[in-house]
Amino acid sequence: MTPPLIAVLNGPNLNLLGIREPAKYGTATLDDVESLCAEVAEELGLAIDFRQTNGEGELITWVQECRGRAAGIIINPAGYTTTSIGLLDALIAVELPVIEVHITNIHRREEFRHNSYVSKAATGVVAGLGVQGYALALRAMAQLIAPAEAEDLP
Repeated sequence: MTPPLIAVLNGPNLNLLGIREPAKYGTATLDDVESLCAEVAEELGLAIDFRQTNGEGELITWVQECRGRAAGIIINPAGYTTTSIGLLDALIAVELPVIEVHITNIHRREEFRHNSYVSKAATGVVAGLGVQGYALALRAMAQLIAPAEAEDLP
């Protein structure tokens, strides 16, 4: 049986993780995050498709491609959190469980970061727990999709 696929999508500037503001975001790189996600996914019997883009349109296209392909989406929308209604619309349209991840606690930061459009489509949000938030999101996603996966068994 093929393991359920979880898309782990990352928005703008996350390619600079480990370099950009390490006091705020830590020293782990995006490659480190991908390795962490791969380890946790294997432990949980999941497959991941881990991607990062600086382009809003590309991120929206990736979300749309998840419909009928992925069992769920974990997304760190980064700067598009507070600006992209298009991303919100795409997340709603795919009708999949969505977990929003932020490395920092967006509610302890500048006020303009407090309003997340993505949260309106998200089943859950993990914020402020560093890159370990991705591991927690994968564990939560495994629980969210477990009933749906069980229905597919003979």
